Amino acid sequence: MAAVRSPTPAALGFRMPAEWEPQTAVWLSWPHRQATWPGHFRPIPKKFAEIVATISHFENVHINCAAALQPRAKRLCAQSGADLARVEFFDHPTNDAWCRDHGPIFVKHDATGEVALTDWVFNAWGGKYHPYDADNAIPSRISRALGLRRFPKKMVLEGGSIDVNGAGLLLSTEACLLNPNRNPTLSRTKIEQALRDLLGVSTVLWLGAGIVGDDTDGHVDDLSRFFAADGIVTAVEKNRRDVNYPMLTENLARLRALRTPAGKKFRIAELPMPAPLFCERVRLPASYANFLVINGAVLMPAFRQARRDAEATEVLGACFPDREIIPIDCVELVWGLGTLHCISQQQPA
Repeated sequence: MAAVRSPTPAALGFRMPAEWEPQTAVWLSWPHRQATWPGHFRPIPKKFAEIVATISHFENVHINCAAALQPRAKRLCAQSGADLARVEFFDHPTNDAWCRDHGPIFVKHDATGEVALTDWVFNAWGGKYHPYDADNAIPSRISRALGLRRFPKKMVLEGGSIDVNGAGLLLSTEACLLNPNRNPTLSRTKIEQALRDLLGVSTVLWLGAGIVGDDTDGHVDDLSRFFAADGIVTAVEKNRRDVNYPMLTENLARLRALRTPAGKKFRIAELPMPAPLFCERVRLPASYANFLVINGAVLMPAFRQARRDAEATEVLGACFPDREIIPIDCVELVWGLGTLHCISQQQPA
């Protein structure tokens, strides 16, 4: 007797909303793994608390955090000025802090308003960091905690490797999604079909490689992001001698060649790269493209570079004219090889 396949989220009418659509909360995973910021962990919990406080002034914050870590975490959030009425801690132990990648990817049914979650396999970016079993369990824990329908999928996918416009388009990179350390038995065609089935998209748009220093093998959220259904903001490097120049130039050319479903060119906003940042002689994946859109604001990573930080703020302000652009110093945070978008995952309203 043949197995009966359950309808996919897309077939049921679910889709992944764009990040700028209304949110009910932002999810974070409290930092505790010192090896993620080797020799530089001390300022990280306080930085997370600052981010919690900033988000809490706009919407709810949900935090995965083992019970033993919660007293200090709550104290730091309070000291940072968080609206604690909007901050909720969940006793969900984690291995690491990158909730964008190990957290669920939420979907929504427009007709009924139901919010559900998709639960993909998390393998720590191709098995780079062990253990990761607690992180891989986060979507199922959140599903139980919130009573949300869960759609599991036995395919490796991280939230930072994709970006959607909420109207059928998904942006990703070949360097990451087609990397054999993720899904070696799946072809590009099968990967695209899984994205359509689970996230309700119709078209996958492919970029090439990611920036230097990115241990995720090229997540798109350090490169190019939708800011409107027909608008993409993309990191550019003007210095031909910089190691990121070739891949960012190629990605810009690919974006310019893409067309919307209506056959028009996308509106492309060019976002400067920060000047190179290093930690103990290692090039860090600092990028202004790792911003987080929340209700009423955009949190932008800043890198203590007055001119470039200001230029990036201006570009994002033009992309999101109805939102406040809030720069957040991420020099310490990026020592862990990620910033604001990497640590967060939005839950749609």
